[in-house]
Amino acid sequence: MKKVNIKTEIPGLKSRELRAREEKAIAPGLQRFAVMAGFVVDHAKGSTITDVDGNTFIDIIGGIGVNGLGHSHPKFVEAVQKQVEKASVGSFTSEPRVELLERLAEHRPAPKVYQTQLYSSGAEAVESALRLAKCHTGKYEFVSFWGGFHGKTMGVLSLMGSDFKEGLGPMVPGSHIAPYANCYRCPMSLKYPSCGMACLEMTRKQIKTNATGRVAGILVEPMQGTAGNVIPPKEFVAGLRSIADEIGALLIIDEMITGFGRTGRYWGAEHSGVQGDIVTIGKQFGGGMPISGVMAHEDVVQAKPWSNPSGSSSSYGGGPLASAAGAASLRIIDEENLVERSRRMGEYFLEKLAPMVDDFPFIGEVRGAGLFLAIELVKDKKTKEPLSKTVTYQIFNECVKRGLLTMSYDAKFRIQPAMTIDQETIDESVEILREVFAVLVKTNSWKN
Repeated sequence: MKKVNIKTEIPGLKSRELRAREEKAIAPGLQRFAVMAGFVVDHAKGSTITDVDGNTFIDIIGGIGVNGLGHSHPKFVEAVQKQVEKASVGSFTSEPRVELLERLAEHRPAPKVYQTQLYSSGAEAVESALRLAKCHTGKYEFVSFWGGFHGKTMGVLSLMGSDFKEGLGPMVPGSHIAPYANCYRCPMSLKYPSCGMACLEMTRKQIKTNATGRVAGILVEPMQGTAGNVIPPKEFVAGLRSIADEIGALLIIDEMITGFGRTGRYWGAEHSGVQGDIVTIGKQFGGGMPISGVMAHEDVVQAKPWSNPSGSSSSYGGGPLASAAGAASLRIIDEENLVERSRRMGEYFLEKLAPMVDDFPFIGEVRGAGLFLAIELVKDKKTKEPLSKTVTYQIFNECVKRGLLTMSYDAKFRIQPAMTIDQETIDESVEILREVFAVLVKTNSWKN
């Protein structure tokens, strides 16, 4: 049975009326796809969202990695409902927090990386990781990477590897940004593997020439999300581990979007066989509840003043309601074997997408690890010039009209559906994508 059911024009009348009311009171700057889609959510289940006008869409945006369990997973809903009736606020120890911390420790990303401090947003957790690295090393500089995204607060904004920072300076001193191993768009204009991982040597040189010998940490996503679900060669993160050791810095691995099975392994860094000193976590382990955390080596977490009472705490971090949500999410991931499911469904999805490179003149590459997937939309497969915004917006709108919610408004088209997605839903999604892409070919509009 088809999941998509479109009953009205998009957006429908009720959605337009509610959006008009909201726009009078809400500040601008919402997520692009939410503004562009224009509808108002009524309810959601699994990999589908139904709006107030009765239209049902397939969702392969997945809350940009938040919706790992699928919308309104019944076990998750039950756990949150039970907890909110008991206690929802406060920093006191609760049974759900004990369970959450124990489950995190059970799946520790490294043998001695198992102690966790909890927060409510990704940026908050990464900022805390930076403070911890400073406290442990006594140093103050950091290295991050082109294309990297770790949040929008001042410390991590300074380490963002994109033009998002324009107009927001000055940045925090001691922030250094090096090339990431994005092999489709190699920053060194070379080809893997003959490149010899030149980006690693460039990172060494940049640290030597730009830093002052006071690098506290190297902050890296094992696979980059915002940059376009970029999957580097295994040698890249392993090389960063070596560089960190060479300069006496901590390796901070940001697993915010790659952790908890998203890439077909429990941790994204497992693909490289690398262990970090500090690991930041968030998104899908909250099941939709805002929750994040910092996991760190048992020796590192003792650093002061980070480890002093209230030195690393948060008003919302580790409250009983958020903890119940996190514990339930980790329980579901284990009980339903969602890490393995992500691997299998990701392989299936990638297999369905792969022929598009030959079938359509504007698809330069498809790639994926688990359900962490991407399509490169290009004007020219040799120059790799991205499709224009005019065209990508057309793709997005044509998908919405047909009942598919995507991030195709960007030429680096990211796909990260729920880990509970099934083959039938993948097939229906690919069918819609093919239909939309065929329209672009027929009208030649992809050349605009």
